[in-house]
Amino acid sequence: MSYAATLARLHSLQRFGVRPGLDAIVAVLARLGNPERGFDAIQIAGSNGKGSTAAMCEAVLRADGRRVGLYTSPHLARYTERIQIDGAEIGEEVLVRLADEVLTAGPELTFFEVATAVAFLAFQRAGVELAVIEVGLGGRLDATSALARPVVSVITGIALEHTELLGDTVGAIAREKAGILRSGVPAVAAARDPEARRAIDAVASEVGAPIAWLGGGFSTSLEGGALHFRDGETVRLLPAPSLFGRHQLDNAALALAALARLPPALRPGEAALAALGTTRWPGRLERVGDVLLDGAHNPDGALALAAALPEMAGTRRLALVLGLVADKDAEGIVAPLLPLFSRVVVTTVPSPRALVAEELARRLAPLVDGRSIALEVVPDPEDALLVAGRDGALCVVAGSLFLVGHLRARLRGERVDPIVAQDPAPTRAGGAG
Repeated sequence: MSYAATLARLHSLQRFGVRPGLDAIVAVLARLGNPERGFDAIQIAGSNGKGSTAAMCEAVLRADGRRVGLYTSPHLARYTERIQIDGAEIGEEVLVRLADEVLTAGPELTFFEVATAVAFLAFQRAGVELAVIEVGLGGRLDATSALARPVVSVITGIALEHTELLGDTVGAIAREKAGILRSGVPAVAAARDPEARRAIDAVASEVGAPIAWLGGGFSTSLEGGALHFRDGETVRLLPAPSLFGRHQLDNAALALAALARLPPALRPGEAALAALGTTRWPGRLERVGDVLLDGAHNPDGALALAAALPEMAGTRRLALVLGLVADKDAEGIVAPLLPLFSRVVVTTVPSPRALVAEELARRLAPLVDGRSIALEVVPDPEDALLVAGRDGALCVVAGSLFLVGHLRARLRGERVDPIVAQDPAPTRAGGAG
């Protein structure tokens, strides 16, 4: 089977929607010989910062000479980006072979369950020693929680998201994400909301997971251009994170605290920690020429972007290219960004889940009314980028990783998948259409 045919086959799994629960993937992994038992793992849940934290952990472990796997979602331009071994995405032929093996064993699996099983197989077959695994949705019932040996659990910040599946309060969502905690497995967490913290602490107590908190047990600060990491009585001076934005200090703290709690045989040496200064995580406050790409797709992400922009842009005028999928909080995302922009160009994300540009403009019009902001509708993303930058403004692309991935690949001349295979909307099985 060709790579394109495999992508089409994977994309067809959207018909199953999202199915919270572990029974199906656990059964299929057993049929495949339980590849998830072949490696140790750091599992990372949360609302924002999961990918950046995972990338920092992976970079340090790789610098330490480990054979390391990285599993994240969604991808930007190529499905194979989701599964990386020693810093390189798996080959197309490997994906074709492993996807066929998984789908033969489990034709009933959802899109994300298949991706997760393929990642576990790839890591086990490649002899990965330690994998860094980003949770897809929630935690307690996420497919990644079929892991056999998580050695550290990480919970990043918590925000209201996917309420139809995770609960309609921050506390309920935090409890779902805290479902990754395991008895005796050390955990680190960064939730600042008191309700979220209480929920996570309660789950940690129930299951017997020792947990340390950002701002309590450990912290980071930038002093004199260096990162100061404090963990209990230990203080380390390290290179500042290469990932831009004050929020990345929290992600760096989580990564360092997680790595410090690995079993001694897996713990990286001091020299490897310098890899924080060279970590790359595409599409997150990434500058490509006169375009700034950021995957901010919820209000908290937009707040982090808004906080970083003044320093990144300097005196440059800013134009926003915005596209969203239909289930996102358009008003909540745009509100913290509007004061920074003179022009907002809305476009249609290249996804079947897209909120069409005209509808997005209609929803944003009341927010723009009375401000000195031009609101324009340009459905084609590449045309939207041209319109946004026509007066020499620094263009900021945000709102959806699908949009960021599409434009990033065009700007960099990178290879893109011949068929787009995207995650389904976060509704229950059968609800994606």
